[in-house]
Amino acid sequence: MPLVIRRAGPDDAEVVFSLIKELADYEKLSHEVEATEAEIAEALFGDNPRLFCDLAEWNGEVAGFAAWFVNFSTFAGRHGIYLEDLYVRPAFRRNGIGQALLGYLAQQCIERGWARLQWSVLDWNAPSIAFYKSLGAVLMDEWTLCKVTGPALSKLAEQAP
Repeated sequence: MPLVIRRAGPDDAEVVFSLIKELADYEKLSHEVEATEAEIAEALFGDNPRLFCDLAEWNGEVAGFAAWFVNFSTFAGRHGIYLEDLYVRPAFRRNGIGQALLGYLAQQCIERGWARLQWSVLDWNAPSIAFYKSLGAVLMDEWTLCKVTGPALSKLAEQAP
């Protein structure tokens, strides 16, 4: 079988970080990568990991990854997976690897009794949007993603009691 999906281990920190940088290049967001390999390794393999990563290997070569964390739906009353990053290296695309990674995460949700698998996609990424829709994903256009970072985060924190 040419495709294997496995949980990343401490020896994979370098390749996981490399995949993160490749994804940032693809998304034209390399300038936003502040993380270091050591920080990613700590998040994945430290004492209390909050980030998880599954690697897809094609004929023994790392072809892609899914980085995710556990979220919670107060409406459903159950946990779920929030997929932070999904990436398949260009040379390995069209082999069903992205679909296999998503299927693997969906299986994890079902096995654990979790309510959903959720992620975001950049609005310009038409190939990914079409791919996700083909798998049954519903784009939630009525929702707007929000984030507070950098100086704005510091300023907001100053307002805490």
